[in-house]
Amino acid sequence: MAAETSAASGRLKRPSWKDPRLLVGILLVFASVAGVVFLVGSADQTTEVYAARDGIAVGEALTEQNVVRAKVRLGDSEQHYITAESGLPQGVVAVQRIGKDQLVPRASLGEVDDLDRKPVAITVDGTLPEQVIAGARVDVWVAQPDAKNGFSEPKLLLPGAEIAEVTAGSTTLGSAKSTVLMVLVEDGRMPAILGAQVNDARISVVWNPGGAK
Repeated sequence: MAAETSAASGRLKRPSWKDPRLLVGILLVFASVAGVVFLVGSADQTTEVYAARDGIAVGEALTEQNVVRAKVRLGDSEQHYITAESGLPQGVVAVQRIGKDQLVPRASLGEVDDLDRKPVAITVDGTLPEQVIAGARVDVWVAQPDAKNGFSEPKLLLPGAEIAEVTAGSTTLGSAKSTVLMVLVEDGRMPAILGAQVNDARISVVWNPGGAK
């Protein structure tokens, strides 16, 4: 009986701090808590960046009026966007269109001298497809005046030109509906489109769903 009592008391003896099993258990608890804290902290790591309020056209500078702030999780890609902490850059413009609610990427900004396309106003009579909006692509066709039958056969002048802006317009009489498209034109093709306008050529645009140039 004495032996049995001694064995039972040995089994029920309070564990020592030096007991490796107790130490391992404590370490596991600490590791689990640390893991949960890390996951919660990582999930809440957001960065405040700038996004376009209603769309930013090529050549337009970033201002407090055309951007909004948004908190997003960017991770390693944070360096590619304009953060609120760094502030709005000065002396730069958009070199490619930034769509509505789109984050402002650094690659879309540059100096005015970097612009290889400039907006040219083209007035189009009649109804255009609803897809012809800012950011869409259109083919610009030109028919030069011809003394024999009015105008020569139309030729494709600007394939896949990007639209910077669309506004409603009217003729000088104010009766016929028209639309003014601000089309981005490369410097090398600028003389051709401006010459067509000066010569009163008939200019037509066709929506290019593929956006191919």
